[in-house]
Amino acid sequence: MIPAPQAPGKKSSLAILMAAQISGMSLWFMSAAVLPDMTSEFSISASRQAFLSSAVQAGFVAGALCFAFLGLPDRLDPRRLFALCAVAAALANASLLVSMPGGDLAIAARFATGALLAGVYPVGLKIAVGWGKEDRGLLVGMLVGALTIGSASPHLLAILGGADWRWAISVASLAAFAGGLLVLAAGLGPYHASSGRFQLRAIGEAWMNRKVRLAYAGYLGHMWELYAMWAWIGLAASISFQGWMGDSEAVAAGRLLAFGAIAAGGIACIIGGVFADRVGKETVAIIALIVSGSGAIATALTFGGPPWLTVICILIWGAAILPDSAQFSALVADHSPPDKAGSLMTFQTALGFALTFVTVQATPVLAGLLSWPGVFLIMSIGPLFGIFAMLRLKSLASVRS
Repeated sequence: MIPAPQAPGKKSSLAILMAAQISGMSLWFMSAAVLPDMTSEFSISASRQAFLSSAVQAGFVAGALCFAFLGLPDRLDPRRLFALCAVAAALANASLLVSMPGGDLAIAARFATGALLAGVYPVGLKIAVGWGKEDRGLLVGMLVGALTIGSASPHLLAILGGADWRWAISVASLAAFAGGLLVLAAGLGPYHASSGRFQLRAIGEAWMNRKVRLAYAGYLGHMWELYAMWAWIGLAASISFQGWMGDSEAVAAGRLLAFGAIAAGGIACIIGGVFADRVGKETVAIIALIVSGSGAIATALTFGGPPWLTVICILIWGAAILPDSAQFSALVADHSPPDKAGSLMTFQTALGFALTFVTVQATPVLAGLLSWPGVFLIMSIGPLFGIFAMLRLKSLASVRS
C-alpha cells in the first residue's frame, strides 16, 4: 500500500507561500515601470498615465472590501482563493499585450488586476499567521518582504527588457500564473481558523476593538507615504539626477534606484520581524516610522544635489518605510478573534489602499504645484500620525499586561 504524501511542514509551506507572493505581486507596478517605454511608442495623456497606476489601487480597494465583507479569507480554503485570484490576475495583466496602451480596456485591466490581487496579499497573510503565534512578527515580516520584492520586480524587468515593454509584461504574467498554481502545494498551520458562515458583524471588530482600531490607525499613517513613494520615487529621482547626467542616464538611474529602495524595504522587513518578536511589534513599528519620516525629510533636503547623497537618503527611506507594515498586520492578527483575523486584515488593507488611491493620484499634481521636495515633506506627516497611534497602543498593552 502506497502511503499518503505527507503535508508540507512550516518551513516548506512558508517558502512556497513567499515564492507565490513574489510572483503574484510582480503585477502591481507593471504599468508604472514600463510607462516611459509605452509613452515613447504611443501618445498617452498625463491623466491616463495616472489612471493606469491608480486603477490598481482602486481595484484593490474594491476587491478587498468585497472579500472582507463576505468573509471569504476566513470561509474558504485560503490557498484555493489565492490560486484563483493569482491566475486570474495574470490573465488580466497579459491582456495589456493586446489592448491599446492607456485606453479604456487597459485601464479596466489594471483595475481588475488590483481587485484580484486583494485575494493574493491579505489572503497570503491569513495563511502565514496560521503557522505561529510567538514568531508571528517574523512570519508576517517574511511575507511582506516577499510582497515588497515582488512589487519591486517590475522595475528590474523593465531594465532587463530595455525598450521592449511587452517582454516585461509577459514575464510578470507568466510568473504570477505559476505562483498561483504553486501556492496549492502549501499547507495550513496549526493556528489556522476558519469561519463556517458569513458574519458581516466581524468587520465591527475594526471599530469596537480598541487595540485593532489603533493598529489600523498606525497602518493608515504608514500607507500615507508608502505607495506614493513607491509609485513615483523612480520618476522623482530621475528628475533630481537630470542636472548631473543626461536624460536617458537619469531615467535608467531612477529605475534602478526605485528597485533598490523598494527591495531594501523587503529585506529590512524580514530583519524587523526578527526583532519584533523580541522587543515588541509596536517598538519596531515606532522605530521604522521615525526613520522613514526622517528619510522623507532628508530626501527633500538633498533633492537636486549630488546624486550619491540623494541615493543614500532614498535607500534609507526605502529600507525604513516597510518594516512597520508587517507589524501592523501582525498586531491586527494578535488582537482579533482567530476566525475573523483574515477578514479584518483584508479590511485593513482595503482602508489603507483606499488612502493610497488618493495619495498616488495626488502626488504628481502636488509635485507640479509644490515641487518634489515639498511633496516629500507632506509625506512625512503620515509617520508622525502612526507614531502617535503606536505609542497609544503600547501604553494600552503595558497597562493591561
